[in-house]
Amino acid sequence: MRQAIRACAGLLTALSLALLATPAAQAERIKDLASVAGVRSNQLVGYGLVVGLDGTGDQTTQAPFTTQSIVNMLGNMGITVPPGQTLQLKNVAAVMVTMQLPPFAQPGQQFDINVSSLANAKSLKGGTLLMTPLKGADGQVYAVAQGNMVVGGAGGSGGGTSVTINHLSAGRIPAGAIVERAVPMQVGQGDTITYELSTADFGTAQRVVDAINQNNVSGTAWALDGRRIQVRAPEAAYERVAFLGRIENLEVTPLAGAARVIINSRTGSVVMNQTVTLQECAVAHGNLAVAVSENTQVSQPNALAGGQTAVTQNGTVDIKQGGNGMIRVRPGANLADVVKALNAVGANPLDLISILQAMKSAGALRADLEVI
Repeated sequence: MRQAIRACAGLLTALSLALLATPAAQAERIKDLASVAGVRSNQLVGYGLVVGLDGTGDQTTQAPFTTQSIVNMLGNMGITVPPGQTLQLKNVAAVMVTMQLPPFAQPGQQFDINVSSLANAKSLKGGTLLMTPLKGADGQVYAVAQGNMVVGGAGGSGGGTSVTINHLSAGRIPAGAIVERAVPMQVGQGDTITYELSTADFGTAQRVVDAINQNNVSGTAWALDGRRIQVRAPEAAYERVAFLGRIENLEVTPLAGAARVIINSRTGSVVMNQTVTLQECAVAHGNLAVAVSENTQVSQPNALAGGQTAVTQNGTVDIKQGGNGMIRVRPGANLADVVKALNAVGANPLDLISILQAMKSAGALRADLEVI
C-alpha cells in the first residue's frame, strides 16, 4: 500500500513540493522583467524547394504545386519543359521556410532558419534548400535562405514495415539565411524611451521606477500604467546606448504575481504558484472525501518573562476513500497539500480537475483557474 501511494504521487507531487521549498522572490535585472518599446524581432516566411532527397520527396500527382514550382524555376534558368509533360520527381519537396529576424540585424548577417515540409514528403533528410526569398508582413524581402538541411531523426522501411525516430519532415539550417535589408528601428522618441514589463503589475512597475531614480537624477523615470515605464534618456546615440546598458542591469525585486492554477486537461498536469490558498469549504467527489483543516496555537509567555506572544498554524489534509460523507475544509491549507493527497489515493487527472473547478465555483479556491 505504501509503495502504491508513493507511485501515485508522481510528477505533480514533486512539482508541488519543489514549489513549497522555493524561497521568496529574488532580485532580477530590469532586462529580464521588461523590454524597450519598439525593440522587437520580426517574423519572416518564404516558400522554397528542397532537392537531393533519396526518393522521399513529394508525390507530384498529389502535390501539383511542387511540379508547378519546378517548371517555373527551370523556366527562369532558360530550360523549357514541353507542354503536357508529366514530371515524376521523387527527390524534390515543397517546403515553407521561417525565421526570426532579430532587432538591429544588418545586411550580411547570417541566422538560423527552420524548414518544414508543405506536402507529403516522407523525409527531408539529406536535402538541400534552394535559394528562397524570405518576406516580412509588408511583402518585402528581408533575407535570402539556402543551404543543406540538418534533420534530427532517422527512419527506414521494408517489407511493409517502417520505423521512424523523431520527426523527418522538418529540419534546420544553421546560418542558412543572409540578411539583405535592415528593419528601421528607433529606440524611443525624442528625449524619452519606454520600457514595457512582460507582465503588467503596478507594484513591480513602481519598483522599477524607484530603482532607476535611485541610480540617476530624481524624476528620470515615471510609470504610465501597470506595464509602461517612461525614462528620460540622452539624445545622442552613443550616450543613449551607454545609458540603457546601465539601466537594464539594475536589479529589482518584483512583487508576487496573482494567484493562479494552470491545468492541462490533456496531460493532467497542474501547476500553481506560491500565492494560491484555500478558504473554508467541504469537498466530496465520487468516493473521495477531502478534509482540510488548520489548527491555530498561541504560546503566551509568563507575565515577567519578557517574551512575546507567538502564534503558529498547523495545517493537515486527510483523504478518505469509499465513504459518502462530506468533510469540512478549514481555511489556510495549502493547495499543494491537497493535490499531493489526492494523487496519493489514486485520483485521476479528471477527478483533480473537477475538484479544483468546483472549489473555484464555490469561492474556496483563491486563485485564477486556467484550463489549457
